[in-house]
Amino acid sequence: MDAWFAFPYGPFLIFMMRVVDVSMGTLRLMLTVRGWRTIAAGIGFVEVTIWILAVGNAMQHLTSPYHLVGYAGGFAVGTFLGVSLERALALGQVMVRSILPDGDGTQVADDLRTAGYAVTEIDGRGRDGPVDIINVVVARRNARHVAEKIERTAPRSFMTIEEVRTARYMLLHHRSEVDRLHMRK
Repeated sequence: MDAWFAFPYGPFLIFMMRVVDVSMGTLRLMLTVRGWRTIAAGIGFVEVTIWILAVGNAMQHLTSPYHLVGYAGGFAVGTFLGVSLERALALGQVMVRSILPDGDGTQVADDLRTAGYAVTEIDGRGRDGPVDIINVVVARRNARHVAEKIERTAPRSFMTIEEVRTARYMLLHHRSEVDRLHMRK
């Protein structure tokens, strides 16, 4: 195996290993933040195995600038690739919140509902008077579509898009459950 990491192929192998392990590390971190523990742990196992091989062989060739550049370059490219991969996968959910001038909220909410999104409308008060607040929880890959719909209908809106760690939808299936909830009030 030492022959594989000798010059001229060694720097390239170390570079490629770092690209893979750092990309996996970036993805693992994003999955960990979103609570996907099992998948993150599996990725972490493979990531660290590759890292040990890469760092071990880079340490054996510390006098070679090519091996060092391969190690550092792989880290940089792996970071870029990992972030790009996570962005392309668009895992998780986001909350799109829009504050609109009074009256625009109903039209925006209707447009979003027609497009198949669940929308919550809230009346609010801003600096200049009444405003409509629209909340939509969507898969991250759909956030751009929702934002574009809001901007087209209400160009004077203020919008934020925030990560959602957990979202739960609870449906009451039995009339007795509904009655019980109302009696507690």
